[in-house]
Amino acid sequence: MYTASWGDVARRDLFGPKPDPRDRPYRSVIRIVLVVFRLFRFRFDIRGAEQVPATGGAVICSNHVSYFDFTYLGLAALPQHRLVRFMAKAAIFGHWFAGPFMRAMQHIPVDRKAGASAFDAAVRALKDGHLVGIFPEATISTSFTVKDVKAGAARMAVEAGVPIVPAAVWGGQRIATKAHKVVLRRDVPVTVIIGEPIVPEPGEKPQALLRRTKAAMVELLDEAQRTYPDQPAGDGDRWWQPAHLGGSAPTPEVAAINDADYAAGNRTRVKAPHPLARAKALLGRVRR
Repeated sequence: MYTASWGDVARRDLFGPKPDPRDRPYRSVIRIVLVVFRLFRFRFDIRGAEQVPATGGAVICSNHVSYFDFTYLGLAALPQHRLVRFMAKAAIFGHWFAGPFMRAMQHIPVDRKAGASAFDAAVRALKDGHLVGIFPEATISTSFTVKDVKAGAARMAVEAGVPIVPAAVWGGQRIATKAHKVVLRRDVPVTVIIGEPIVPEPGEKPQALLRRTKAAMVELLDEAQRTYPDQPAGDGDRWWQPAHLGGSAPTPEVAAINDADYAAGNRTRVKAPHPLARAKALLGRVRR
């Protein structure tokens, strides 16, 4: 487990021997984030950081369970002295406080009504040798499983001729996630696993590359969930666990209905099945 120290915050070589002067704002923000990590004593289990390419472009594709996943993924890239340019909603760039920081860090705004410009900007960044981070599920998964993923990440990798680096994050949903209150608790473990780069094969279509990417993300998330050091404190604390592991999070099917209703402007949420009903369903499948 890694817990950020005050020494890490002040390390001169944190970003390598010759960091790009243009990234000074990004580096300052990272040091501030490390201060927050230190104050809250987050316990990080980061595996596979060596899989992040030391040079050149790559698309980092991760599942999405919390509002702060991008900070955890960024931490996993630091051992290679890399900075990740994340694709994020254009509305964030228009925010009076967050917007200037997002632009200074050269993150990439995504306007869903004009997605072509974001795609082109990401491809340019990849060809320029940057790491581009993307959550291909598009939104936070309230079922805490990997949702259907969008093809944009695979198309970018094929267009730019760079690998996809699959990743999984787990634990951050206990602090801040969709449909739950933010709870600024201390000593929360956060697991980040980086998988082996997936290199597009000659002539490979984006959909085929996408299937390989999603399979890798599912496998990495399963590993993160099953090796996570904490367990729910009781029935009232099972909300952050997926249904298939005995948690009370909505099933993927229920979460999909809720997402569709929310997108349509309906804020009524379908409740997750009662744990007893879910147990009976699982038992019925075993008997069959």
